[in-house]
Amino acid sequence: MKKQSMWSLRLSTAALVLIPVAVGVNYIGKLIAASLKLPLWLDSIGTVLAAMLGGPVVGALAGAINNIIYGFTDPISFVYAITSVAIGLAVGILFFKGYISSWGKAIVAGLIIGLIATVVSTPINIGFWGGTTGNVWGDSLFAFILAKTDSTWLASLLDELVVDVPDKLLVVLISFGIFKGLPRNVVQLYNNNEKIETLD
Repeated sequence: MKKQSMWSLRLSTAALVLIPVAVGVNYIGKLIAASLKLPLWLDSIGTVLAAMLGGPVVGALAGAINNIIYGFTDPISFVYAITSVAIGLAVGILFFKGYISSWGKAIVAGLIIGLIATVVSTPINIGFWGGTTGNVWGDSLFAFILAKTDSTWLASLLDELVVDVPDKLLVVLISFGIFKGLPRNVVQLYNNNEKIETLD
């Protein structure tokens, strides 16, 4: 069979089921992080897993829909749909290109995704919240850097960086572990050209 472009999209039953499952997984991750009072969010595991299985388009859709749904109860989530879309696209591209095919590569990919999320989120933080993230650890660093340098951009960038990089690193590793643990017939649903996007 001819290999399709990673940008091709066929909304098969498997893809349509994957998106709400991804939203649910994101919610569970967020709930666990909040319950354990972790200095991380863990709210994009489903988005990353969807991108690994379905490619960048499905990953981006899962991320956007996730934030739109969250936004009805937490309006802050609406504006970060841009970040979720960027995460879904980036993971889908990296996975399709074979850059998340081992634990070592997953670590590197996690760091890259963390940096992408930081770059996308920092202007949003500055535009809407004066540069803070709402994360107690990151915001403590924000206050310290701002007091020392008087640079809102630097303080906001570091605030986001110290939370997003470890968060996305852990998220990618968890997602990769889940992916490796999935039954082969489930993964094959997304490898089939007649279904959605080709990943191998």
